[in-house]
Amino acid sequence: MLFNSFEFLLFFPIVTLLYFLIPHKYRWFLLLSASCFFYSFFKWEYIFILIFTIIIDYFAGIWIGQSEGKKRKMALAVSLVANLGVLAMFKYYYFIIDNMNAIAFKVGVHEQYSPLWQFALPIGLSFHTFQAMSYTIEVYRGNHKVERNFGIYALYVMFYPQLVAGPIERPQNVLYQFYENHTFDYDRVKSGLRLMLWGMFKKVVIADNLSVFVDKIYNNSEHYQGLPIVVATLFFSIQIYCDFAGYSDIALGSARVMGFDLMKNFNRPYFAKNISEFWKRWHISLSTWFRDYLYIPLGGNRVPTYRRYFNLFITFMISGLWHGASWNFVIWGALHGIYLVIGQLTKETQQKVFGLIKNKTISNLIENLITTSLVIFAWIFFRAKTFSEAKYIIKNSFVKSSHSVQDVINLIGEKELVVILVGLLVLQVVEWMQRTKDMGAWAEGLPRWKRWGIYYFLLAFLITFGYFGEVQFIYFQF
Repeated sequence: MLFNSFEFLLFFPIVTLLYFLIPHKYRWFLLLSASCFFYSFFKWEYIFILIFTIIIDYFAGIWIGQSEGKKRKMALAVSLVANLGVLAMFKYYYFIIDNMNAIAFKVGVHEQYSPLWQFALPIGLSFHTFQAMSYTIEVYRGNHKVERNFGIYALYVMFYPQLVAGPIERPQNVLYQFYENHTFDYDRVKSGLRLMLWGMFKKVVIADNLSVFVDKIYNNSEHYQGLPIVVATLFFSIQIYCDFAGYSDIALGSARVMGFDLMKNFNRPYFAKNISEFWKRWHISLSTWFRDYLYIPLGGNRVPTYRRYFNLFITFMISGLWHGASWNFVIWGALHGIYLVIGQLTKETQQKVFGLIKNKTISNLIENLITTSLVIFAWIFFRAKTFSEAKYIIKNSFVKSSHSVQDVINLIGEKELVVILVGLLVLQVVEWMQRTKDMGAWAEGLPRWKRWGIYYFLLAFLITFGYFGEVQFIYFQF
């Protein structure tokens, strides 16, 4: 079920109303049932994959809690192998087959391997797999007690607001909340609905309107050169942010309405002044997951400098592969790894150079522009379907084009361009204010007529100018 669908418009208030009406002891069952229904809307058969990993990890957690030494390691290994095995089978199977065939062809073997079975990638597989693994790892490390209520553990993995695209939670942040008795709180409900409205505005008004032009250019990139490609690439960098951050806001808001606090997943990433800062602001739940469960176990910063750089690079390459079974995603991750390594190697030089600029605002702006440019360049590999397409886009971005500015406006649509620009202006104003203000507290401090005027403006703009083609969230494919 998509957040930006009519079905969710019915599903959310019904589930929320029932949640507050029924006794506390039955609420976990309601949420678990609702989450199963929510996920089954995509493809009901794939719920059995979730059930399989939930059963494995639930008993692995108990095994870890009851064991010592090698038996504890074995229990953790069973959990990790089961989760990574499912991920490898459903997400990387065709990728492995394709690369085996490519290697075989290179060495002169023309007999091609054929897939043994055909299946589609289950929605949100990487997200709930990583969340499940964080449970057994944290239990193994002694950071969280074993969860013996099977239903509560299943709800931890399947909690519908963040089931499909995160944020990827840790057990110590979420599990205890399912035992709490959340009473109806008007201010909290209002705060959650406000966050949901803002997330929907980012998704439906900005991201989905941008997607029409981006898809038009990137899906037929061989027909374009110059300005259309540059604009489409810039638009995609905004689209993917508003799409994913919009999803996260809706997830956090819908959970908050019922009394649950999920971790913040985005913090104005395009205001970052370097790549390291960007990754502290972008998809925070994933970047901290890789930091805690891959980068630090590899040695983190406790190893010699050359090894630290290697750890950074390999972590981001794997992060790229996590995003998709394609070499383009690996290259995207590798680029960010290279950015980070170069950033650390040249840190002192950068400080000296930017220190020569006396005006701090100008210095910060230049650093931000450089960082954003590097991020946008890497997005080309993320959006392009193949490496050849990415090469074409890079090669033809800054060549003379037969398309004028007016041609590009016509391709976008004059009305659509106005909607996009107004949406981006609203986004920029809000994010600029977020530097120093809590927007919820700021809104509550306004006179009622101003506050509700803003709400009605956002809602009316969304309904009137939102793109309601039920465009799937970009990160659902991961």
